[in-house]
Amino acid sequence: MKHIGRIGCFGVLILFNILAAARGGQAGAEYLLVLNKQEGSLMIVDGDSYKVLSTIRTGEGPHELTVSSDGRLAFVANYGTPQNPGRSISVLDVLAKRELRRVDVSPLGRPHGITESGGKIYFTTELTSTVARYDPVENKIDWIMGTGQVESHLLVVSPDQKKIYTANRGSNTVTAMEFLTTYPGATRITHIAVGGQPEGIDISPDGKELWVGHNSDGNISIIDTSTDKVKLVFSASEMPIRVKFTRDGKRLAISDPKKGEFAIFDSATRKEIKRIKLGDFPVGVLMAPDNKRVFVSANQANKVVVINLEDLSIAGRIETGNGRDGLAWAEIR
Repeated sequence: MKHIGRIGCFGVLILFNILAAARGGQAGAEYLLVLNKQEGSLMIVDGDSYKVLSTIRTGEGPHELTVSSDGRLAFVANYGTPQNPGRSISVLDVLAKRELRRVDVSPLGRPHGITESGGKIYFTTELTSTVARYDPVENKIDWIMGTGQVESHLLVVSPDQKKIYTANRGSNTVTAMEFLTTYPGATRITHIAVGGQPEGIDISPDGKELWVGHNSDGNISIIDTSTDKVKLVFSASEMPIRVKFTRDGKRLAISDPKKGEFAIFDSATRKEIKRIKLGDFPVGVLMAPDNKRVFVSANQANKVVVINLEDLSIAGRIETGNGRDGLAWAEIR
């Protein structure tokens, strides 16, 4: 019996090592995550072969998503339909390819822009004009702040996690929320006037500049984050609905669904480098971590276009579901 016990323990140890190796073997795997808002689903695509691996149901009208820092969890803002405002965030296991839970964010309504920072999930809610923070470890919303503006649509968090910026489409403003140290939750709010219907928004990797696209006039406002004031406005396209810095911050990409174009600019000189005709209503823009590829969701073609950042050529197209929009990258750690 004693001998059998040792064998049993040895067997358990082997099994444990096998399971640990299997889990560790996933480290380094990379996936492109694509939301299909008409179908209410998340598509997991192999980051190398672009083969669709799985499609997972989410809530109604998923528009935007983000991932945890280890790439293992995806968080989807279920915006809802015109008739039924969404009030939930789907939490999905990327490796298990399933929805773990659906977080009710009521009374907040129409969650949209969403991003991860410092292990927390920050998101806007258009219907209630708020920014909220979800703690995935505690499974609860632990902070809410009103913007006081109309249609707070997309947001970014500064690299030092001290500020949040929202693009408010209905107010023609950007709201800056600065966390203070006077007491927990203290926040200074500043509203920055920009052009008509601001939507696309991104902050430079060094945190010094915020670029905001105006849907109605085609301009981009550049905001100095040290003063939270607009320092430059320039004409970029007809409808720069998304703006996105490359990972090194040297260039910035925009998508224009009205003209059916993708363009890339030098972020230092503000000069256009190249413009590519895509057609098919391009919206979502995602930079791959290797800084060699950019993905653009072509909404009317049910495809994601892959663009080579080195020579700015179209490298391929990925077939997706109906109404693809939000894109994210999951690198398993």
